[in-house]
Parts: sequence; structure tokens; C-alpha cells
Amino acid sequence: MTNENFAAQSYAPRASAYVTSAVHAGGADLDQMEALLAGRGLGRVLDLGCGGGHVSYRAAPHVGAVVAVDVTPTMLEGVAAEAARRGLANITVRQGAAEALPLDDAGFDAVLCRFTAHHWADVQAGLREARRVAKPGALGVFIDTVAPEARALDTHLQAVELLRDPSHVRNYAASEWRAALVAAGWGVEEVTLRRLPLGFAAWITRTQTPPEVVAAIQRLWAAAPPAARAAFEVTADYSFTLDNAVFVVRAG
Repeated sequence: MTNENFAAQSYAPRASAYVTSAVHAGGADLDQMEALLAGRGLGRVLDLGCGGGHVSYRAAPHVGAVVAVDVTPTMLEGVAAEAARRGLANITVRQGAAEALPLDDAGFDAVLCRFTAHHWADVQAGLREARRVAKPGALGVFIDTVAPEARALDTHLQAVELLRDPSHVRNYAASEWRAALVAAGWGVEEVTLRRLPLGFAAWITRTQTPPEVVAAIQRLWAAAPPAARAAFEVTADYSFTLDNAVFVVRAG
């Protein structure tokens, strides 16, 4: 089974949780993305790895059309239903993996991507595909939680993420993101880092993490060195905080 199929299978029963997720539905990063679109008169926009569709819902009032692409059919069904409920008739959905988009070259005025690249089997291929379907000079906004630059902290985060969600591939450090974007043909114009608090109970409920795995994650946090607990701001109930990055880029 390919990683794309595994991710689709993993997220099929969780789709509704991502449509209603408060973490995914709001945030200063999403506000920033919407502000970058407002008043620009953009035509066709891609929501790459749309998940619960929150980027699409924010983008739709400001652009001509939004194409929401995801590898998981049930996610797309949820997005289509929610778009219809909100009266956002300019949102359409397409199934496809980031690494092999079923879209023509140079067809989009902007490419938007939020909280999905850490699931891609090949992040460099996904960023190249995003550049292929973007018009020259198109706006790109890529948002994701990012790993610490310190390797020990990076290792701890990846272990926790993989236990919680077997479809997790990697949270990349901001320096890795910048290098990958440039290599794919994107010019980096702006990088904004913010802190993103994650409530532990909602975090593990959203992915339907089994109780024995939840216990293993709790043991990892409990046994983490003081420096790691401080860096991730781990609380008594195992809630924690990650860095979240917004990369504003331009198709070269």
C-alpha cells in the first residue's frame, strides 16, 4: 500500500472531526492567509491537501474559484457538503495526491496549503507539483507545524506525532521548509512563526488514537527531559505547544 493510500484509509473515518475541528477552523495563520487574498481579484485558487476545507471556506469569498484537492474521498465529500451548506458555489473538489496532482500546468493564480505537508510521502515532489500547476508569479501560502531545529527536540516530536497518527511522515524544521521551497521553484518572500497550543484530549480524540497508544504518548511526555518539556510547554494534562509557520512565496 502506498503512503497516499494509507493516509486516505487512515483519515476516511475521521473526516467529520476535521471539518468541525476548532484548531483547523481558526487561527491567526488562517487570518493571515485570508488577508493575503482579499482585494487581489484572484481567479482560480488551489487548496492543496484541503482536509476539512477551512482554507477553501475562507478563500472562496475573495476569489473566482477554489479547487479543493485531497487524497481522502470522505474528506472531499465533507468539504462539498459544507461548502453547499455555506452557499459557497465556487468551491469544487478533486481527489489526488500532492505528489501527482490531476491538474494542468500553470492553471492557478494562487496555491494554498495548510496542515497537510507533514503527511506527504515526498514533500519535495509535492512542492514541485504545486509549482507546476501555479502560473508564473502566482502567490503561494504554505502553512504547517514545524519541528525544532535542535535534533533531540525534533526526534521527540516525531516520535509523539507518529504514535498518535501512523500516517504522519515528518514535521520539517523551518530551515528545511525554506530549502525545499526554493529547490521546487518558489521564491520565499516572508516567514511568520507563531506558537500553536494543542489540547491533548482533543488532539488524540480527533485521530481516534487507541487508549494503549495514548498511554504510550503520555509516558513519553512524562519521561521527557526538562528541556523538552519546557520547549513544548507540556502541561499536567499532557497538552503542549508547537511552532506553526506561514511561508508566503512566489512562483518563480
